[in-house]
Amino acid sequence: MFEKKEHKTTKENELNGSINLIGQGTTITGDMSCKGDIRIDGEIVGNVISKAKVVIGATGKVVGDIIGTNADISGQLTGDLTVSDTIFLKSSARIEGDMVTNKLIVESGAIFSGNCNMGISSEKGYSSKIKTEKSLQEIEGN
Repeated sequence: MFEKKEHKTTKENELNGSINLIGQGTTITGDMSCKGDIRIDGEIVGNVISKAKVVIGATGKVVGDIIGTNADISGQLTGDLTVSDTIFLKSSARIEGDMVTNKLIVESGAIFSGNCNMGISSEKGYSSKIKTEKSLQEIEGN
């Protein structure tokens, strides 16, 4: 009659990746990669590669390229954004760089300066998609 809820074990969390948070007031210089979601409310000067979702909060800033599965941008990005699924630009987003994605959602007020390639129809989009898949596979191997 009553079902016992099972909690994820530490081993399952390791396989799925964990949620990573870069807090407001924190600055990281250097490239980083992770298997789980990452939320950036501080500043990263370097490239970010994630096997999952990359979120830049309203106070977040990234100076470097981002590669991931999904991206939800509210803050600032100066660099290229390559995502295999969906990019969501919130109204406070400020992006200066090129984007490659399958789906793009843009709220009114977002500022984007650069080129956008969707799908793999263009040569640049195709090569960026291969680069994304290769980077994500390298994370899987780690």
